[in-house]
Amino acid sequence: MNPIIQQIKGIHPGLYLERELKKRGIAKGPFALSIGEYPQTLSAITNGKRGMNPSLAIRIEEALGMEEGTLMVLQAFHDIKLEKAKMHSKQTPDLSKLRPALFWDTDITKIDWIKNQRFVIERIEERGNEIEKAEIKRFYDQRLLTKSDLL
Repeated sequence: MNPIIQQIKGIHPGLYLERELKKRGIAKGPFALSIGEYPQTLSAITNGKRGMNPSLAIRIEEALGMEEGTLMVLQAFHDIKLEKAKMHSKQTPDLSKLRPALFWDTDITKIDWIKNQRFVIERIEERGNEIEKAEIKRFYDQRLLTKSDLL
């Protein structure tokens, strides 16, 4: 894999394009018109509000002398990152085994259990009972974790 892509995979291709245009001193509007695209479309892509399509990627890459496929590879990695985030946000432990009082300072149904793994494990380790500890251990599917394991 291209070392540049390896470093930036996961970012939106529009962000990469925005930086590339700025680095070269190229204005978005005239550039869009020069490749036969509406400036609004290019602006939506560089603002991350719209995805890159193969046709546009090819025209941009040719116009800027970029390696073919760079923008579509970035789009694919960005899409994968978004999909993983959706999948992880839906994963929760068995909430019937956790006392809501453990998370008195937040709504237990709205916790991002993957993003806040460290916080959850520390909270359960400090205040949880054996059933709660077993559920968190099962959910994270790892060896028994302690605070020192997380540091």
